[in-house]
Amino acid sequence: MTALYALLVGASLLFLSIVLTPLSTRIGLPVLLLFFGVGMAAGENGPGGIQFHDFNTAFLVGNLALAIILLDGGMRTKYQSFRVGLKPATALATIGVLVTAGITGIAAIYLLHLPLLHGLLMGTIVASTDAAAVFSLLQGRGLHLNERVSATLEIESGTNDPMAIFLTILLLEMIEHNSTQVGWGALRLFLQQFGIGAIGGVLGGYLLSWLVRKLDLAIGLYSLLVVTAGITVFAVVGLLEGSGFLAIYLVGLRLGNSGTPLLTTILQVHDGLAWLAQIGLFLILGLLVTPAQMLPMALPALALALILMFVARPLAVVLSLRPFGLKFRELTFISWVGLRGAVPIVLALFPIMAQIPEAKLLFNVTCVVVLISLLIQGTTLATAARKLKLEVPAPRLPQRRIPLNLPDHSDHELYLLPMQQLQTEATPVQALRLPKDSFLLAVFRERELLLPQRDLQLLAGDWLAIASNSQAAADIGKLLAAKTPEHLAARSFFGAFTLAGDALLADLEAVYGLEIDPDLKQLSLSEVIAQRHRGHPVVGDRVDVGPVQLVVMAMVGDRVTQVGMKLPEA
Repeated sequence: MTALYALLVGASLLFLSIVLTPLSTRIGLPVLLLFFGVGMAAGENGPGGIQFHDFNTAFLVGNLALAIILLDGGMRTKYQSFRVGLKPATALATIGVLVTAGITGIAAIYLLHLPLLHGLLMGTIVASTDAAAVFSLLQGRGLHLNERVSATLEIESGTNDPMAIFLTILLLEMIEHNSTQVGWGALRLFLQQFGIGAIGGVLGGYLLSWLVRKLDLAIGLYSLLVVTAGITVFAVVGLLEGSGFLAIYLVGLRLGNSGTPLLTTILQVHDGLAWLAQIGLFLILGLLVTPAQMLPMALPALALALILMFVARPLAVVLSLRPFGLKFRELTFISWVGLRGAVPIVLALFPIMAQIPEAKLLFNVTCVVVLISLLIQGTTLATAARKLKLEVPAPRLPQRRIPLNLPDHSDHELYLLPMQQLQTEATPVQALRLPKDSFLLAVFRERELLLPQRDLQLLAGDWLAIASNSQAAADIGKLLAAKTPEHLAARSFFGAFTLAGDALLADLEAVYGLEIDPDLKQLSLSEVIAQRHRGHPVVGDRVDVGPVQLVVMAMVGDRVTQVGMKLPEA
């Protein structure tokens, strides 16, 4: 009965958390805060009254869940994002974590009356952001950030956790040996953690990508192959005393960019696994929390959280990213996206496992900091992104994509998507201008399957089945997508005129009668925009040229191919 009771409690809490998820959107709270709250309500100080103090199990579940989340995040990060995000994200994940940990650690020494090393450990534990939680929140609100900001945050999410774990392990060793000296041992530990983690992740990623292409498995087994292989790499690298978190992120990164046509199917399953990992992680961490023990430290923990949000993170962002030419509004938003989530609470388990003095205090303060961060920052991220004008029109993609696992490893897919909901008149099949090598296979209308004959009239609400290659997804989605919000409509966002990126400013002056700086006349629009953005512009970037504003519409690599032109308002 004990085992059945445990199953009943665990399944019920997961079920309740999932059912309550829509409530998060309605009331504007981060969904992870909801999961954490369900766990706390089920704990010993809540209505559930469950006594749970198994830190070993929580530590194991926490590491496993974070590994799955990082594997999923790696598969969703594209190499193209490295163009604008790799250098700033790396600086933010290293220098930024150090600065955040140092400032917050010094504050913790005075606010919590901790010894030097314990205070720095406190700062290190809460120095790591939970960008995976940030993106789940932003996507849930329908936001699409400009590539410079989103790429920086994406890559940071996979690389700042290993740095925080390295610093935590280093400080725990220094506390254990009662030493404040940072010698060659620290360098050895750094090289060991990141070196073994990087090598293991790259090798594991290449091997897994090869296996996915070579093995002929039932379609449902590929996702299981990926998650078990990722966890195997995570465990092996950990046993070799490397960074398993860095390794499993790199495994996912390599697989996600391998070009396998099975990636869409794998990601569909992993989306559920990542949600299960986040729900289970926050539930079990919520069960561990004892609110009665947190109350005495609430005020100093609140002060520490405010210093972290308004002093440490902004300074870390400015010092790390200012050399890369990010705009003030981009720096402001990245500073505010210092959302603390599961990672700091898992890191707070390290001192408990090491049985150092004040470990329970560090854990309780960390829980308060996380709650405040989720409550304040988590509820305002979407508003901040819109106020700072970092939102850009999202690429319109088919709602459902089914890869065709053909023997020749082609990248053809089957797309299922509806006709535009606002279209009032019927559209003949022959008027549907699909991209090259794309074919309409069937039309679904009120439980009927219709063949796409020339005289068939397409109606709003019809679902279309289209076969094409994966490169045509955006063009097909754009053709049939529903209406976007007014402020993100193409004409409103990019301007009334569309120009080629290789057009000269002199031509702009001649055609539109504008006064252009003589030094700029022989430059192309692409060259002018690249100059103003240090060679790495992104869609949505704006440049004022005389009385008009140029807005980047499309790019190939670092080259701007299409530019929108906004005329001054009358």
